Amino acid sequence: MSAPVDTSAGRVVRDAVGIHGLRHGFGGPPALDGVDLRIAPGELVALLGPSGCGKTTLLRSIAGFVRPDEGAVFIDGERMDDVPAGRRGVGIVFQNYALFPHMTVAANVAYGLEARRRPKAEIAATVERMLRLVQLEGMRDRHPRQLSGGQQQRVALARALATEPKVLLLDEPFAALDKNLRLDMQIEIRSLQRRFGITTVLVTHDQEEAMNMADRIAVMRAGRVEQFDTPITIYDRPASLFVNGFIGSANLLPARVVAATAEGCTVEIAGGARLALPRPAPAERDVVVSVRPENLSLSEPEAGGLLGTIRTTMPMGGVTISEVDLDGGRRVRITRLREAGTMPRAVGSRVSVDLVSAAAAAIFAAPDSSISTTSNQGTSP
Repeated sequence: MSAPVDTSAGRVVRDAVGIHGLRHGFGGPPALDGVDLRIAPGELVALLGPSGCGKTTLLRSIAGFVRPDEGAVFIDGERMDDVPAGRRGVGIVFQNYALFPHMTVAANVAYGLEARRRPKAEIAATVERMLRLVQLEGMRDRHPRQLSGGQQQRVALARALATEPKVLLLDEPFAALDKNLRLDMQIEIRSLQRRFGITTVLVTHDQEEAMNMADRIAVMRAGRVEQFDTPITIYDRPASLFVNGFIGSANLLPARVVAATAEGCTVEIAGGARLALPRPAPAERDVVVSVRPENLSLSEPEAGGLLGTIRTTMPMGGVTISEVDLDGGRRVRITRLREAGTMPRAVGSRVSVDLVSAAAAAIFAAPDSSISTTSNQGTSP
């Protein structure tokens, strides 16, 4: 198997990381089931999915801690089959940071350089440069137990970057941090990643984290990649009902295609309302129409519209969240910016629920079993 290259722009660009047909099992269902990914130089890719989807096994396969049963890992064009973890040119930040408790901050940062037998003067200069980079110059002589969670993470990042790796691997690096610090560290690490231009693979189960940080996201499920694309494309045009629900909130409306053309279709929602959508679908098929809460609006009730009754209204500063019980028996959630000086519609009011844009609706084949909720919050397990 040859090294992967990208010729889409009329030039040869070697992938920073290439994953080809990776399969691996631990005596049960496969943790990886034919995974293919191509990661460009300088790109930050998030491996996103629920617990047990295979994302950590994939990261460990790139690092060299797991030898896959089938397939190949390439780093900078070199096949990694027989290359040990310590020689792959990767830096790793683990979920628990894996700092040596008996070593000082400076000694932790120097560890990888000393293992590679770098000259002492080079080690000292690199340690100082890394500590300045992560803004820990004054803490070089402290031990990990004397640091906050965010400071420990910075030490782990400095240690990973000190060896000038080709690829940086981040394994749930923000899981132990509180919400405010988590966002601060996401911004800081993303800034450093762009500054260094280092190819980075981030493992996370947090959809917001992936959306905030990644150039592209690989959404994984049961050892497979369900979709690999930019955050905006995945959010706006999810490839499956699973991806649709895992990334963001979505209102799910069972429907039936009553008319179809090459350009689009007309669906009938429970309750009799019909929607014309610019997405093709086979006629006389049961489908699920998905609409994000921000792509719905409320208006005065009109015959033939998607009618319902306001169940709850929650003003939240600049936005208002409303839940509407539709006449067909489903419930939808609407999120709208609140105009200054306006009051939300009263609970119990009759309304029409309108699509802001027909293009904002996604259509999926109806699953075998019925959908139990129409408002899927999309939160990670």
